[in-house]
Amino acid sequence: MLKPHDLHPAEGSKKSRKRVGRGIGGKGGKTAGRGTKGTKARSKVPIWYEGGQQPLQRRLPKLKGFTNPFRVEYQAINLDTLAELELDEVTPEALRDRGLIGKNSLVKVLGRGELSNAVNVKAHGFSASAEAAITAAGGTVEVLPKPFGGPRPPAKGNQHTNR
Repeated sequence: MLKPHDLHPAEGSKKSRKRVGRGIGGKGGKTAGRGTKGTKARSKVPIWYEGGQQPLQRRLPKLKGFTNPFRVEYQAINLDTLAELELDEVTPEALRDRGLIGKNSLVKVLGRGELSNAVNVKAHGFSASAEAAITAAGGTVEVLPKPFGGPRPPAKGNQHTNR
């Protein structure tokens, strides 16, 4: 039976690398295969170096604008989706159980479609048309608080105080 410690490469398939630059007496000495003089013969050149030409990262424009860290992103649910569910009360948990929204998503109800029966809807946001359609069908609307509400903490850093 063949065992891992018995494995070895085929004869002549492995060759040890040539060790260059070990004195000028033998082969591979003196310039060690780098030719004579010039940048490549003297030292390592960074891969991004372009020989004094303006480098690529300085030629390309910088990205403008910024990403707002306080952006509140909602997952949209339309009235026609609520009508298909045929529930008396719609909550984010009920939508999550049916796979319509993600785990920690905030829900906003939008006004596409129509409601025929009265539905009590609890969500984090409503469009004006959705709110009007739900109340017109005899249902109720409840706006849930956002889980991370509250005032922003004061900025850190150079704060001027009256002394």
